[in-house]
Amino acid sequence: MDLRDIPIITIDGDETSLAEYADRVVMVVNVASRCGLTPQYEKLEALQREYGDRGFTVLGIPCNQFAGQEPGDADEIKAFCSMTYGVSFPLMAKVKVNGPKRHPLYDELRRTPDAAGKAGRVKWNFEKFLVLPSGEVRRFRPQAQPDDPSIIAVIEEGLAEAAAA
Repeated sequence: MDLRDIPIITIDGDETSLAEYADRVVMVVNVASRCGLTPQYEKLEALQREYGDRGFTVLGIPCNQFAGQEPGDADEIKAFCSMTYGVSFPLMAKVKVNGPKRHPLYDELRRTPDAAGKAGRVKWNFEKFLVLPSGEVRRFRPQAQPDDPSIIAVIEEGLAEAAAA
């Protein structure tokens, strides 16, 4: 199954999929509001503002699997993201990213190796998957900042690919 055809639920309860963003570069990130990496929201929002009108979208997917760092319900998560970081990018419903009950989207994403060639389980909050318009996926581990030059290079590559299509 093409990962873009996998249904996902928005934080407001509507069904969507990555197919809605097929012509865009999409950064899928499992997010949490009480994590040491939570300040990455600021850089994720900066990327959204800088590249959004050129064909880039961050998709924040809350997850509470890592030390219970996303305990809130949908309304609490939306309020936190809006008031604390001014998040304008789409948020999805909370999901599991590891284990037997992981969301089917993460069942596919976890197959993607990182720069060291390692695939498998999501290591922590703020693991990033860049889905290019071609369907190719690139993986960046949680410690990689959203504005890391290697991530920016992939975003630029995907935007160029989309513009040439």
